[in-house]
Amino acid sequence: MNHPQKLIELQNVSFAYHQRSVLKHVNLSICSKDYIAIIGPNGGGKTTLLKIILGLLKPDSGNVFVKGQAPQKASHLIGYVPQDVFSNRRFPISVLDIVQMGALSPKTYLFRSRKQNKQKALKILNQLHLSEYVKAGMESLSGGQRQCVYIARALMTDPEILLLDEPTTGIDSRGQVEFYHLLEELNKTITIVLVSHDMIAISKHVKSIACVNREVYYHEQSEISESTIQSMYPDKTDACPIELIAHGLPHRVLQHHEH
Repeated sequence: MNHPQKLIELQNVSFAYHQRSVLKHVNLSICSKDYIAIIGPNGGGKTTLLKIILGLLKPDSGNVFVKGQAPQKASHLIGYVPQDVFSNRRFPISVLDIVQMGALSPKTYLFRSRKQNKQKALKILNQLHLSEYVKAGMESLSGGQRQCVYIARALMTDPEILLLDEPTTGIDSRGQVEFYHLLEELNKTITIVLVSHDMIAISKHVKSIACVNREVYYHEQSEISESTIQSMYPDKTDACPIELIAHGLPHRVLQHHEH
């Protein structure tokens, strides 16, 4: 029996900002073609975890490997869509221009081949059903369409892993359904790591869940249950995230963690 290839490995990773512990003894393996949601409270370390995987932050202790290499050496394998990618939607730049920016070399910051990159960008936009918006500005797109443009930009380097930080913020419910459908299609060939606060929505789509609250609690299924929440959030007065309250979770779970 063939076991899935481990693309990302964190071994006993700890990290602190100004001596304040953010991540503590994190062990996590993410395999090829996984679709994993990273959930947890604000300030629990979700975005920090992504930045460590990207190599933007160096852990205080422990090891991080991306396909057996240091994250900095494997950056070409990762496509990243951070929060608030492009706040000035009226900036005079087209969708095609934004997508082509994904082909910038991290070493030289120059386009390798303008013609080839344009052809590739057009192909990706077609794949993501955005061909009609090639010449459009970002202000004319919906929230879901803008996120798809950012994903198209991230796909320009043919990544094996796609990291998304709160990608559905500001997207209406219909747009979210279409967006998650797109991710399911991409997941046929790409490993996806998604940070989200919307537990109920993502549980319908992802394959596994890791809860980050300084430590990491990993679950090899996407079902959100009371026992899952209790195992992810130990009985501590500050453990229950506010985000969990409004998403249909059992009220007694909230009471358990409030006291």
